[in-house]
Amino acid sequence: MLLQELRIRNVAIRPAHVLAPMAGITDTVFRRFIKRLGGCGLIMTEFVSSEGMLRRNLRTRGYLYYTDEERPITAQIFGAEPERLAEAARMIEGLGFDLVDLNLGCPAKKVIKCGGSGLLRDLPLLGRILERVRAAVRIPFTIKIRAGWSEEEIVAVEVARLAEQAGVEAVAVHPRTRVQGFSGRANWQTIRQVKEAVRIPVIGNGDVFAPRDAEALLAQTGCDAVMIGRAAASNPWIFRQMEQYFQRGCYAEPTEADRYQLIRTYYAMLVEEETPGALGKMKQFASWFTHGVRNGADLRRNVQSARNVHEVLERVDRFFLADASV
Repeated sequence: MLLQELRIRNVAIRPAHVLAPMAGITDTVFRRFIKRLGGCGLIMTEFVSSEGMLRRNLRTRGYLYYTDEERPITAQIFGAEPERLAEAARMIEGLGFDLVDLNLGCPAKKVIKCGGSGLLRDLPLLGRILERVRAAVRIPFTIKIRAGWSEEEIVAVEVARLAEQAGVEAVAVHPRTRVQGFSGRANWQTIRQVKEAVRIPVIGNGDVFAPRDAEALLAQTGCDAVMIGRAAASNPWIFRQMEQYFQRGCYAEPTEADRYQLIRTYYAMLVEEETPGALGKMKQFASWFTHGVRNGADLRRNVQSARNVHEVLERVDRFFLADASV
């Protein structure tokens, strides 16, 4: 089976499918939800500010909550001060995470002022950060990068080599630039160039929306694992579908009953665990989870106009149970 396993030192990722860190999305409920659907070998937290960690910010602490069901799990941090990042990484290790990852890809303006893809423009500083974090922890240390700041400043290969020299043990590459954001096409050739330049594992990310995309990414780049971000929000089955496709050449499409079970289960988890902002999460995910649902626009309107979480659950039940095929 393609992408059957990736080992990052003592951490076995089976299958070699990774859930990308996404702000406002990959909290503990969503991560466990994805794990239970199957096919995802490694999950990552939302990125966490090193400064917030060191100030013991309560919201930041919430981002770092996880359960053993989620293992193996990576905590992703961002920042721009070498010693502060090193201390945050030590805290991550102390919390029992399996790996720690440094965000070098976020394009948001408020993040690039203090890390993220902004560090791709200051490689001497980045080199010091990588060395300090590597020296601070014993658990595997990885990074996630973009191709560079702009088309005129493509530095992915240079950064990957710098990381390998510093002792970083894997690099995930999203081959868009900071200027691109999430627009345009991901240039998979950049992933291949990184793979050819270093000996550490390279994880490919970008424009994988279906199992055949993952197959094409693997064929074109030779990457060691595939990371899925935005596609997992609208199609949480994608990891299981990839596993099925690589095993037998085909995969199951979700039925209407599957879609009902998916939405109902995720929403019920939010309620049962008294997730802060659960109603907002329900409305946020309604925009994604209703893709492919017959008359999904009606369901989205029903969810968006609900006044509390219990009303959302009632409306979801009523919508699907009116369909004889469910």
